Amino acid sequence: MDTLSLGTLGEHLQSLRIAQGLSLSQLATQAGIAKSNLSRLEQGQGNPTLDTLWRLAVQLQVPFGTLVKPIAIPLGEDGVQVQLIDQGKGSPPVDAYWMRCAPHTSRHAEAHTPGARETITVISGEIQVGPEGALQYIKAGESTDFEADRPHQYMTGENWATLLVTIIYTSSRGTAP
Repeated sequence: MDTLSLGTLGEHLQSLRIAQGLSLSQLATQAGIAKSNLSRLEQGQGNPTLDTLWRLAVQLQVPFGTLVKPIAIPLGEDGVQVQLIDQGKGSPPVDAYWMRCAPHTSRHAEAHTPGARETITVISGEIQVGPEGALQYIKAGESTDFEADRPHQYMTGENWATLLVTIIYTSSRGTAP
């Protein structure tokens, strides 16, 4: 991630944390990351993983897109690139992402907030996706959806896969987080 994007992310993360009345120590502990790493991230330094950003969004009780919204470049690691396309303005919150996965990529995603539901539409290529232990094979032009409030996985074969990922953030009680 470039310096400008990292600085923008750090400022935004800090403002979300402060708005919720959380200290650095509290958020770091809740997200399972070192306080020093969170401090560096808020200062616009470091190189956060997608999993770290997801855990921070979950602990801040905001959609992932709310956390990364100020960043205009794709976020990526280990053969996966993700970029927020848009966020719905209504209730429940809805995020839409462009996602690209390299050949022979296996990405394990942590659980999203309770009640979150993910829809995957394959634009090109093919992928196995879904909750761990219950993957579904889908190819270009096909879609699937699943409960994303438990660990899930994305696995590509021989070719690149380009996906449209939509996440609806509803709680198990039917309200937004």
